[in-house]
Amino acid sequence: MMYDLQKGSLLKRASAFLLDAILLTIVATGFAFAFSAIMNLDGYSKQYDEGLSKYSKEYNINFSEITSQQQFDSLSEVDKQNYTAAMNAMNNDPVMLKTLNMLVMIMLTMVSLSLFFAFLLLEFVVPMILKNGQTVGKKVFNLGVMRTNGVKARGPILFVRTFLGKYVIETMIPVLIIIMFILRLFGIMPAFSIFGPIILLGLLIAQIISLFTTRTNSMLHDLVSDCVVVDLPSQMIFDDEQSLIDFKTKLAAEEAARSEY
Repeated sequence: MMYDLQKGSLLKRASAFLLDAILLTIVATGFAFAFSAIMNLDGYSKQYDEGLSKYSKEYNINFSEITSQQQFDSLSEVDKQNYTAAMNAMNNDPVMLKTLNMLVMIMLTMVSLSLFFAFLLLEFVVPMILKNGQTVGKKVFNLGVMRTNGVKARGPILFVRTFLGKYVIETMIPVLIIIMFILRLFGIMPAFSIFGPIILLGLLIAQIISLFTTRTNSMLHDLVSDCVVVDLPSQMIFDDEQSLIDFKTKLAAEEAARSEY
Protein backbone atom coordinates (compact mmCIF):
# COMPACT_ATOMS: atom_id res chain seq x y z
CA MET A 1 0.00 0.00 0.00
CA MET A 2 1.40 3.37 -1.07
CA TYR A 3 0.85 6.64 0.73
CA ASP A 4 1.55 8.75 -2.37
CA LEU A 5 -1.17 9.16 -4.99
CA GLN A 6 -1.58 6.03 -7.13
CA LYS A 7 -3.83 7.18 -9.95
CA GLY A 8 -5.91 4.63 -11.80
CA SER A 9 -4.69 4.15 -15.35
CA LEU A 10 -6.74 5.73 -18.14
CA LEU A 11 -7.22 2.31 -19.76
CA LYS A 12 -8.69 0.82 -16.60
CA ARG A 13 -10.84 3.91 -16.04
CA ALA A 14 -12.14 3.80 -19.60
CA SER A 15 -12.98 0.08 -19.26
CA ALA A 16 -14.77 0.66 -15.96
CA PHE A 17 -16.63 3.63 -17.46
CA LEU A 18 -17.81 1.52 -20.40
CA LEU A 19 -19.09 -1.26 -18.15
CA ASP A 20 -20.85 1.23 -15.86
CA ALA A 21 -22.36 3.03 -18.87
CA ILE A 22 -23.83 -0.23 -20.18
CA LEU A 23 -25.33 -1.07 -16.78
CA LEU A 24 -26.62 2.49 -16.39
CA THR A 25 -28.34 2.31 -19.78
CA ILE A 26 -30.01 -0.98 -18.89
CA VAL A 27 -31.22 0.25 -15.50
CA ALA A 28 -32.36 3.64 -16.87
CA THR A 29 -34.31 1.87 -19.63
CA GLY A 30 -36.05 -0.26 -17.02
CA PHE A 31 -37.01 2.83 -15.01
CA ALA A 32 -38.18 4.52 -18.23
CA PHE A 33 -40.57 1.66 -19.00
CA ALA A 34 -41.96 1.88 -15.48
CA PHE A 35 -42.43 5.65 -15.61
CA SER A 36 -43.98 5.48 -19.09
CA ALA A 37 -46.63 3.11 -17.75
CA ILE A 38 -47.24 5.22 -14.64
CA MET A 39 -47.61 8.45 -16.67
CA ASN A 40 -49.69 6.80 -19.43
CA LEU A 41 -47.29 7.63 -22.25
CA ASP A 42 -48.91 5.08 -24.59
CA GLY A 43 -52.35 6.62 -24.02
CA TYR A 44 -51.24 10.13 -24.88
CA SER A 45 -49.21 8.87 -27.86
CA LYS A 46 -52.26 7.06 -29.23
CA GLN A 47 -54.42 10.14 -28.72
CA TYR A 48 -51.91 12.34 -30.55
CA ASP A 49 -51.53 9.83 -33.40
CA GLU A 50 -55.32 9.78 -33.80
CA GLY A 51 -55.31 13.58 -34.04
CA LEU A 52 -52.55 13.51 -36.67
CA SER A 53 -54.46 10.89 -38.64
CA LYS A 54 -57.59 13.03 -38.51
CA TYR A 55 -55.88 16.16 -39.85
CA SER A 56 -53.85 14.12 -42.32
CA LYS A 57 -57.02 12.79 -43.94
CA GLU A 58 -58.84 16.11 -43.71
CA TYR A 59 -56.07 18.05 -45.48
CA ASN A 60 -54.65 15.19 -47.57
CA ILE A 61 -51.18 15.52 -46.02
CA ASN A 62 -48.77 12.81 -44.82
CA PHE A 63 -47.01 14.44 -41.85
CA SER A 64 -44.46 11.63 -41.51
CA GLU A 65 -43.03 12.52 -44.94
CA ILE A 66 -42.50 16.20 -44.07
CA THR A 67 -40.01 16.46 -41.22
CA SER A 68 -37.58 19.05 -42.62
CA GLN A 69 -37.60 22.39 -44.40
CA GLN A 70 -36.11 20.72 -47.49
CA GLN A 71 -38.99 18.26 -47.69
CA PHE A 72 -41.49 21.08 -47.27
CA ASP A 73 -39.85 23.12 -50.04
CA SER A 74 -40.13 20.15 -52.41
CA LEU A 75 -43.93 20.09 -52.09
CA SER A 76 -46.24 21.51 -54.70
CA GLU A 77 -47.91 24.83 -53.94
CA VAL A 78 -51.20 23.08 -53.24
CA ASP A 79 -49.56 20.66 -50.80
CA LYS A 80 -47.74 23.54 -49.11
CA GLN A 81 -51.03 25.34 -48.59
CA ASN A 82 -52.67 22.16 -47.27
CA TYR A 83 -49.75 21.49 -44.92
CA THR A 84 -49.79 25.05 -43.58
CA ALA A 85 -53.56 24.94 -43.12
CA ALA A 86 -53.31 21.59 -41.30
CA MET A 87 -50.60 22.88 -38.97
CA ASN A 88 -52.61 26.02 -38.20
CA ALA A 89 -55.67 23.92 -37.47
CA MET A 90 -53.73 21.65 -35.11
CA ASN A 91 -52.12 24.63 -33.38
CA ASN A 92 -55.60 25.98 -32.68
CA ASP A 93 -56.97 22.66 -31.49
CA PRO A 94 -56.95 22.73 -27.66
CA VAL A 95 -57.08 18.94 -27.40
CA MET A 96 -54.08 18.49 -29.70
CA LEU A 97 -52.12 21.21 -27.90
CA LYS A 98 -52.85 19.67 -24.50
CA THR A 99 -51.90 16.20 -25.73
CA LEU A 100 -48.67 17.47 -27.28
CA ASN A 101 -47.73 19.39 -24.12
CA MET A 102 -48.40 16.30 -22.04
CA LEU A 103 -46.23 14.17 -24.35
CA VAL A 104 -43.33 16.61 -24.11
CA MET A 105 -43.69 16.92 -20.34
CA ILE A 106 -43.90 13.13 -19.89
CA MET A 107 -40.87 12.56 -22.09
CA LEU A 108 -38.74 15.12 -20.26
CA THR A 109 -39.91 13.86 -16.85
CA MET A 110 -39.41 10.22 -17.81
CA VAL A 111 -35.87 10.79 -19.09
CA SER A 112 -34.90 12.96 -16.11
CA LEU A 113 -36.26 10.61 -13.46
CA SER A 114 -35.03 7.44 -15.15
CA LEU A 115 -31.48 8.76 -15.37
CA PHE A 116 -31.64 10.20 -11.85
CA PHE A 117 -32.67 6.92 -10.22
CA ALA A 118 -30.22 4.94 -12.35
CA PHE A 119 -27.38 7.23 -11.25
CA LEU A 120 -28.61 7.18 -7.66
CA LEU A 121 -28.61 3.38 -7.60
CA LEU A 122 -25.42 2.57 -9.53
CA GLU A 123 -23.26 5.62 -8.78
CA PHE A 124 -24.25 6.32 -5.17
CA VAL A 125 -25.99 3.39 -3.44
CA VAL A 126 -23.70 0.72 -4.90
CA PRO A 127 -20.47 2.66 -4.05
CA MET A 128 -21.78 3.17 -0.51
CA ILE A 129 -22.25 -0.61 -0.22
CA LEU A 130 -19.01 -1.65 -1.92
CA LYS A 131 -17.01 1.06 -0.07
CA ASN A 132 -14.21 3.29 -1.38
CA GLY A 133 -16.49 4.78 -4.03
CA GLN A 134 -16.50 1.62 -6.11
CA THR A 135 -19.12 1.17 -8.80
CA VAL A 136 -19.53 -2.25 -10.42
CA GLY A 137 -17.06 -1.24 -13.14
CA LYS A 138 -14.51 0.06 -10.64
CA LYS A 139 -14.90 -3.10 -8.57
CA VAL A 140 -14.13 -5.27 -11.60
CA PHE A 141 -11.04 -3.24 -12.50
CA ASN A 142 -9.78 -2.66 -8.93
CA LEU A 143 -10.33 1.09 -8.92
CA GLY A 144 -11.55 3.29 -6.10
CA VAL A 145 -12.45 6.90 -5.32
CA MET A 146 -10.97 9.05 -2.55
CA ARG A 147 -10.58 12.73 -1.71
CA THR A 148 -7.55 14.37 -3.29
CA ASN A 149 -5.95 14.66 0.19
CA GLY A 150 -6.02 10.86 0.60
CA VAL A 151 -9.09 10.73 2.86
CA LYS A 152 -12.04 8.41 2.20
CA ALA A 153 -14.87 9.94 0.14
CA ARG A 154 -17.98 9.63 2.31
CA GLY A 155 -21.69 9.89 1.56
CA PRO A 156 -22.12 13.67 1.10
CA ILE A 157 -19.06 13.89 -1.16
CA LEU A 158 -20.14 10.89 -3.24
CA PHE A 159 -23.61 12.41 -3.60
CA VAL A 160 -22.15 15.70 -4.88
CA ARG A 161 -19.93 13.72 -7.26
CA THR A 162 -22.89 11.71 -8.53
CA PHE A 163 -25.73 14.22 -8.55
CA LEU A 164 -24.04 17.52 -9.41
CA GLY A 165 -21.10 16.16 -11.41
CA LYS A 166 -22.29 13.08 -13.27
CA TYR A 167 -26.06 13.59 -13.39
CA VAL A 168 -26.53 17.35 -13.80
CA ILE A 169 -23.38 18.63 -15.52
CA GLU A 170 -22.22 15.65 -17.57
CA THR A 171 -25.55 14.02 -18.41
CA MET A 172 -28.73 16.07 -18.06
CA ILE A 173 -27.44 19.29 -19.63
CA PRO A 174 -26.35 17.48 -22.84
CA VAL A 175 -29.43 15.23 -22.83
CA LEU A 176 -31.87 18.14 -22.52
CA ILE A 177 -30.11 20.06 -25.29
CA ILE A 178 -30.30 17.01 -27.57
CA ILE A 179 -34.00 16.48 -26.73
CA MET A 180 -34.75 20.12 -27.54
CA PHE A 181 -32.94 19.71 -30.86
CA ILE A 182 -34.95 16.58 -31.71
CA LEU A 183 -38.23 18.29 -30.82
CA ARG A 184 -37.21 21.20 -33.02
CA LEU A 185 -36.71 18.81 -35.96
CA PHE A 186 -40.35 17.76 -35.59
CA GLY A 187 -41.52 21.35 -35.35
CA ILE A 188 -42.56 21.01 -31.71
CA MET A 189 -40.08 23.49 -30.27
CA PRO A 190 -39.28 27.01 -31.51
CA ALA A 191 -36.07 27.81 -33.40
CA PHE A 192 -33.08 26.03 -31.82
CA SER A 193 -30.66 28.47 -30.23
CA ILE A 194 -27.00 28.42 -31.17
CA PHE A 195 -26.23 28.37 -27.46
CA GLY A 196 -27.14 24.67 -27.27
CA PRO A 197 -24.31 23.43 -29.51
CA ILE A 198 -21.95 25.96 -27.91
CA ILE A 199 -22.72 24.56 -24.44
CA LEU A 200 -22.22 20.98 -25.66
CA LEU A 201 -18.90 21.87 -27.26
CA GLY A 202 -17.84 23.80 -24.18
CA LEU A 203 -18.59 20.83 -21.90
CA LEU A 204 -16.66 18.49 -24.18
CA ILE A 205 -13.63 20.79 -24.29
CA ALA A 206 -13.76 21.32 -20.51
CA GLN A 207 -13.88 17.55 -19.98
CA ILE A 208 -10.89 16.94 -22.24
CA ILE A 209 -8.86 19.74 -20.68
CA SER A 210 -9.69 18.52 -17.19
CA LEU A 211 -8.79 14.91 -17.98
CA PHE A 212 -5.44 15.58 -19.63
CA THR A 213 -4.13 18.67 -17.84
CA THR A 214 -4.95 18.16 -14.16
CA ARG A 215 -2.41 16.46 -11.92
CA THR A 216 -4.95 13.81 -10.99
CA ASN A 217 -6.33 13.37 -14.55
CA SER A 218 -9.75 14.13 -13.13
CA MET A 219 -13.01 14.53 -15.02
CA LEU A 220 -15.52 17.26 -14.18
CA HIS A 221 -17.44 15.15 -11.65
CA ASP A 222 -14.18 14.60 -9.75
CA LEU A 223 -13.26 18.27 -9.86
CA VAL A 224 -16.58 19.45 -8.39
CA SER A 225 -16.27 16.89 -5.57
CA ASP A 226 -12.49 17.20 -5.02
CA CYS A 227 -12.03 13.47 -5.66
CA VAL A 228 -9.63 11.29 -7.60
CA VAL A 229 -9.87 7.77 -9.07
CA VAL A 230 -7.08 5.56 -7.73
CA ASP A 231 -5.62 2.10 -8.13
CA LEU A 232 -7.17 0.55 -5.05
CA PRO A 233 -4.75 -2.34 -4.33
CA SER A 234 -1.75 0.01 -4.15
CA GLN A 235 -3.40 3.12 -2.69
CA MET A 236 -3.53 3.90 1.03
CA ILE A 237 -6.85 5.61 1.90
CA PHE A 238 -7.35 7.17 5.34
CA ASP A 239 -10.65 7.02 7.21
CA ASP A 240 -10.51 10.70 8.20
CA GLU A 241 -8.22 13.71 8.30
CA GLN A 242 -7.05 12.94 11.83
CA SER A 243 -5.83 9.52 10.68
CA LEU A 244 -3.93 11.26 7.89
CA ILE A 245 -2.36 13.72 10.33
CA ASP A 246 -1.38 10.91 12.72
CA PHE A 247 0.22 8.97 9.87
CA LYS A 248 2.20 11.99 8.69
CA THR A 249 3.31 12.66 12.26
CA LYS A 250 4.46 9.06 12.61
CA LEU A 251 6.40 9.27 9.35
CA ALA A 252 8.04 12.51 10.45
CA ALA A 253 9.03 10.96 13.77
CA GLU A 254 10.50 7.89 12.07
CA GLU A 255 12.43 10.09 9.65
CA ALA A 256 13.75 12.18 12.52
CA ALA A 257 14.86 9.03 14.36
CA ARG A 258 16.82 7.88 11.30
CA SER A 259 18.48 11.28 10.86
CA GLU A 260 22.10 11.73 11.91
CA TYR A 261 21.11 14.85 13.74
